Amino acid sequence: MSDSKLFQTTVSANVLPIISAPAAQTEQVLPARRLPPWLRRNLDPGGGHGETASLIAELGLETVCSSAKCPNRLECWSARTATFMILGNVCTRPCGFCSVPKGKTEELEADEPERVAEAARRLGLQHVVITSVTRDDLPDGGADHFRRTVLAVRQATGATVEVLVPDFIGKTDALSRLCESKPDIFNHNTETVPRLYRHVRGRKSHYPWTLQLLADAKKMLPSVRTKSGLMLGLGETQDELLDVFADLLESGVDFLTLGQYLQPTLESLPVDRYVPPEEFDYLGTLARSMGFKQVAAGPLVRSSYHAREMATAAVVATP
Repeated sequence: MSDSKLFQTTVSANVLPIISAPAAQTEQVLPARRLPPWLRRNLDPGGGHGETASLIAELGLETVCSSAKCPNRLECWSARTATFMILGNVCTRPCGFCSVPKGKTEELEADEPERVAEAARRLGLQHVVITSVTRDDLPDGGADHFRRTVLAVRQATGATVEVLVPDFIGKTDALSRLCESKPDIFNHNTETVPRLYRHVRGRKSHYPWTLQLLADAKKMLPSVRTKSGLMLGLGETQDELLDVFADLLESGVDFLTLGQYLQPTLESLPVDRYVPPEEFDYLGTLARSMGFKQVAAGPLVRSSYHAREMATAAVVATP
C-alpha cells in the first residue's frame, strides 16, 4: 500500500538498520533444525506446572499450549495460566504451520463452556484467553459455542475474556452471534503476508476475510480492543510486513503481536530464517510509530503470551 511505503520512506531517514546485510545473511542460512542461542531456554518448571497440567487433565480440556506445541508452555503453566482451546482438538483446515490434528471432527461437548469456566476459576485467572480449532463443518463455525464459553467464564470468575477466533468463512452472522457475549479483547491472527497466505494457511483461507472480520468486530463492538498477530521467518519481506501493518490499522486493530515461526513437526512448513531479537525490536518500534496501541514483538512471542499484561497496559495507557 502506498501509505505504508510512504511511512517506511519517512522512518528510514531517522532509524538506522538494526543489522547489517552480512549479519542478516548469516541468520538466513542457519539450518532450520539448529536453533540459534536466543531460542534456547532452560526453565525451572516450578510447582504450578504440575497443578495446571493435572487440572486440565481432570476437566478433560484442550489447550493450544499442548496442541500447537507452544515453546512457552512450561513458563505459562508454571505460572498457573493456560490458553483454552474449545470445539475439540481436530481442525478442518490443513494449515502448513500448525501441529493441531486435521481430519474428521467430533460432536461438540455441551458442557465444555462450564468446564472451561471451572478451570479458570480454580486457576484464579483474572484474564482468560479462549481459542479454538477451525470448524468449517459447523453451520456457524462454532460461534455460539464461543459465546456460551465467554459467558460461562465471565459468570464464574468475573475475569476479562479474550477470544482468539477462526475466520468463520467470512460469515457475518456467525461473528454477530459471538459478539453477543461482548468479549473484552477480540483476536484473529493474520499469521503471514498476502503473498504467502495460501502457502501457509491453505486454500480455504483468504487475506480479505481476515481484514473484514477484524473490521466487522470493531463495528459491532466499538469498545472492544482488537488484536492480531503474525509469524516471522516464513519468507516475508519487511515491505510486505509494513503493508500488512497498514492494512490492520485501517481495519481498526489495536494490538499487534510478532513472533518467530518454529516448525512444530517434520511435516510442517520449514523455517525460512530465524529472525534475530534486534530485528523484532526494530519492527516493534515501527509498528508502534505507525499507531498500534500495544505491540509485543520477540522471537518467543505468541498471540496469547502475557496477554493479561498487554491488556492491562492498554487500560493504564487509556486517558
